[in-house]
Amino acid sequence: MTELPKTFDPAAIETRWYAHWEEKGLFRPERPDAQPYTIVNPPPNVTGSLHIGHALDNTLQDIMIRYERLRGKDALWVVGTDHAGIATQMVVERQMNARGEKRTDYSRDEFIAKVWDWKQESGGTITGQLRRLGCSMDWSREQFTMDPHFSKAVVKVFVELHQRGLLYRDKRLVNWDPHFRSAISDLEVETKETQGGFWRFKYPLADGVRLADGADHIVVATTRPETMLADMAVAVHPDDPRYQSVIGKEILQPITGRRLRIVGDDYADPELGSGAVKITPGHDFNDFEVGKRAGIAAGQMLNMLDADANVVQTADGLVPDAYLGMHRFKRDGVDGAREAVVAEMKTLGFLVPHVTKTKEGEEVAADFEPRVIQTPFGDRSGVVIEPWLTDQWYVDAAKLAVAPMQAVRDGRIEIVPKTWEKTFFNWMENIQPWCVSRQLWWGHRIPAWFGPIMEEDGSLTYDGAKGRFSTFVAETEVDAILQAKKLYGNDVEVVDDLISAYMLGINDPVAHPLPKIWRDPDVLDTWFSSALWPFGTLGWPGETLPSPSGEGPGVGAINATQPLGHAPTPTPPLKGRGLVERHYPNDLLISGFDILFFWDARMAMHGMEFMGDVPWRKLYLHGLVRAADGQKMSKSKGNVVDPLGLIDKFGADALRFFMAAMESQGRDVKMDEKRVEGYRNFATKLWNAARFLQSNGVTASTSHEAPAAQLPVNRWIIAETVATVQAIDSALADLRFDAAANAIYHFVWDQFCDWYIELTKSAMDDETRAVAGWAFDQILVMLHPFMPFITEELWHLTGARANELIVAQWPQALAAVDSEAQAEIDWLIRLVSAIRTARTELNVPPGAKLPMVVCDGSEETHRRLDRQGAALARLGRIESLTFGEAPTGGAAQIVVDEATFILPLEGVIDIAAEKARLAKALAAAQKERDALGGRLSNPSFVEKAKPEAVAKAREDHGEKTAEAERLQAALDRLG
Repeated sequence: MTELPKTFDPAAIETRWYAHWEEKGLFRPERPDAQPYTIVNPPPNVTGSLHIGHALDNTLQDIMIRYERLRGKDALWVVGTDHAGIATQMVVERQMNARGEKRTDYSRDEFIAKVWDWKQESGGTITGQLRRLGCSMDWSREQFTMDPHFSKAVVKVFVELHQRGLLYRDKRLVNWDPHFRSAISDLEVETKETQGGFWRFKYPLADGVRLADGADHIVVATTRPETMLADMAVAVHPDDPRYQSVIGKEILQPITGRRLRIVGDDYADPELGSGAVKITPGHDFNDFEVGKRAGIAAGQMLNMLDADANVVQTADGLVPDAYLGMHRFKRDGVDGAREAVVAEMKTLGFLVPHVTKTKEGEEVAADFEPRVIQTPFGDRSGVVIEPWLTDQWYVDAAKLAVAPMQAVRDGRIEIVPKTWEKTFFNWMENIQPWCVSRQLWWGHRIPAWFGPIMEEDGSLTYDGAKGRFSTFVAETEVDAILQAKKLYGNDVEVVDDLISAYMLGINDPVAHPLPKIWRDPDVLDTWFSSALWPFGTLGWPGETLPSPSGEGPGVGAINATQPLGHAPTPTPPLKGRGLVERHYPNDLLISGFDILFFWDARMAMHGMEFMGDVPWRKLYLHGLVRAADGQKMSKSKGNVVDPLGLIDKFGADALRFFMAAMESQGRDVKMDEKRVEGYRNFATKLWNAARFLQSNGVTASTSHEAPAAQLPVNRWIIAETVATVQAIDSALADLRFDAAANAIYHFVWDQFCDWYIELTKSAMDDETRAVAGWAFDQILVMLHPFMPFITEELWHLTGARANELIVAQWPQALAAVDSEAQAEIDWLIRLVSAIRTARTELNVPPGAKLPMVVCDGSEETHRRLDRQGAALARLGRIESLTFGEAPTGGAAQIVVDEATFILPLEGVIDIAAEKARLAKALAAAQKERDALGGRLSNPSFVEKAKPEAVAKAREDHGEKTAEAERLQAALDRLG
């Protein structure tokens, strides 16, 4: 047995042990007959680096996977990275720009090859950082969403959804990022407050129509004046008496001359502004819905911007030439369409000025009312997002949402905390079509080909202006060609893109008479592919991906003729199953609540549609990691915490334990570096305990079962160990990470280190050595899921072992619990604690030994004092123990159960002076307590003060209340 060093170096331990575990394949030991337990890791972006949210998410997952591995299960933690379409393409393009190159200098295939080169060189940063955190993932099967087997699954799902009528192409508004020239998801939109304006304009009524008050116009207001170039209606509330007479009439838009119909719609708020709203359905999500209700089809909605957000001619040709080519608003100091529209409306006399008064009462007119505007920005591009009407691919999410909702209702999916169910149902019941196409080069290219429309007379129409094409969705180009041949009754020619089809099919039909088909240039949203993660990573739909256990093909014994979307066939014995059958459904998904809809819900949709079962049985949603003051972390605030910096400073074990201890269901985690440091001290205490045991001849236990014990203190620690195992098992079954962490923390720090070691320090016989060694081994196993590195190190330094701790056996809570011994040692601890508290509060010199008189003690108390007298004398610094009446003179009185324990203090302290000191301190504490209580009882303070100020006042009030109670108790003890 190696002698433990006086101190330990977390960095050296962590590096050495992680490499050992991974090299020996201990993250996925061969257990073909064991019960499977499966977690899939939310795949971080291949471009990413470990942030504090990753640290929380992955710590919780690793706790569960290590716990279940110790319990003997075939624990599989699937790991991999997401190809991160926009983020990765942006990184590579930035590198090109730095070299004076741009993406379009290369063909699509050449650019994609460069992305793969980058991935090989720089795409593994976060996987190395996950290793530093101690994540025991199955790296032998590391996944990537662009791997060939996974790409095959993605294509199959797309094609199958299309065949089932659940995926289609449609013209709708999307979040358009003009920088990337692509649609983006809601998660990639960051709303920021910006200084903007609120403009009011007169829209003249057409054909001599007037309002009831005689006005010949309606006033509309907007924060985006440029969009009036594509206005198609004006909405008023149908019950608004000011406008009821003109609903169905028309307005003449001053700049374009376009006639706009006045429509009645509940979207218009009579209490807001003039109660009239201009409607631009092609450039506003709310207006899009109003337009549809007004009978304007998406294909008829006007689009006034191109992919770069520059003004283009609308389908009706009414945008004045002067506006064409302008950017939507001022850019690089050059006025855009917004500024030009305002200027022209002002010149025409249709701008309603915003009038304010100075302090002197003079009226001042301005073109607009200054307002703080909630403005959407691309989280990566940093440019304002434009609602843009375009043709995209959509999944019918409403139909796919039905099965997951039912699974949550009937308990097949358990959401923890349960409070998130309401949010889940609210979103799923109101779900919108899911846009899954992106205008990028990097990603899963959409398996769809377009061709000309086959007219009734047999002619072919290439209608690029309206985007009307024949569509062929297929897993391969060969299959797409077969579909096209069937439609056209002829061979087809595959060309690169729409432009090539025009050039050859229209300009040179003689030389190229065959119909032209071309593949959709778009790629799929990364959330579409990652929605397959629970089963695509296991090899579905049939790739052979053997695991270290030799489990065989991913699809295993699934019946190949079984229709997708139906319940799976009965499964064979564990040993004979393939990966999919063995590990799907997964047991648990741990996820941040912020991706409940973007990832979790979509995994449930895809899993139930294609696997006929839920993707996981439990979904645990954790909160955010916030700054110490409760604010959300952001680079702009400068309050972002680097988890790797914390690991460098305190070690991975300390950070992991902090995350577990602070993870309380339904609450965010407040970052507190002092607490991380405190858990580093906890690791030090564990290390020092191991050194003490080793110096007293305690070695590794040779038995998984508790040793035989006669001494009450040994029977007590065995019972406390069993209770702790039970507490951790119960907490982790309910995913109460904080409760599990606190159970092992208090057992190690309080019961074992502070009391058991103290109680046995001078009586370390063979029985005690055996029990101490056994209890310490149980500590190492129980603590391992939370603090894997120091526990593995101590496991090997404290004695010879047959195997590594990571694959040891979880303690069984089967040892007989001796309630009598528990009660006796608990009584001793309470008595010693009370004596120590009294000595401290009354300023008794630390070295002074005091006599003790016991009054009214029962026979049981007398027997306990006989057995524990030596320990009491040593720990409480008691020089003599007598039974009888209370002595006269000043003394401290301590009541434990039925007995009173009296400590005479005459000659030890100045009792009168001590009483005066305590009384003065008590008065000060009570005064501060009452002052704080007065502030907190004042509604004005509680409602108007900053939340952090109120919280601090409550904290201080609690502290002063407790201080006053302690001082009063000390005074009472002196009589």
